[in-house]
Amino acid sequence: MVAKSKNDLTMDKFSIQNIQRLTSLTSELDYEKASLLFLKLRVLEKQDESYKPIRNHLRSLIKDYEQNNWADDKTVTDNQIKESDLAEALVQAENDFYQRRKMLIKSKLKEAGLTQSDLAKILGHRKGYMSELTNGLRPFSKEDLIIINRLFKIKLEDLIPTFIKQDKAFHIKKTLESLSHNKIKLTKGDFDLQMA
Repeated sequence: MVAKSKNDLTMDKFSIQNIQRLTSLTSELDYEKASLLFLKLRVLEKQDESYKPIRNHLRSLIKDYEQNNWADDKTVTDNQIKESDLAEALVQAENDFYQRRKMLIKSKLKEAGLTQSDLAKILGHRKGYMSELTNGLRPFSKEDLIIINRLFKIKLEDLIPTFIKQDKAFHIKKTLESLSHNKIKLTKGDFDLQMA
């Protein structure tokens, strides 16, 4: 197994395999992602007790973040509320994407007379791991998505999330604005929710 760099961990810190490594939530986006993951794990925990420590760790991180950032109404700023609303919208958009992808894959499996367990075998994964992939708890590998694309003729844009990190989206917008020879014209929504 190849060791992940710190940058790789940051990129997918809310993948199920990285949750236990988190020591704190550092933004509203972290908080919203942790809250959604906490809810998703409730169902999985009923089927598999191994998710319990992960869910407990998330509970602790969420509680600490709320205590440090939202406990005193007098210190909550308009900017904090705006950031919270944007984070909530982004996490909802990501979740909607993962749900659409999951339903599309399930539909294509059904058409082919296959089950999710069959797909796990095809991709070389165990059943539980496959469940984490389809539920958006782990990222699919590029190879997995290409195989799914070729087997079921699902467009890649329906399989690969096109979300861009908030700091990167801000950098792109500012850089484009500063380039005098730039002919790219962004619409209002191009980077608002950090999606292509």
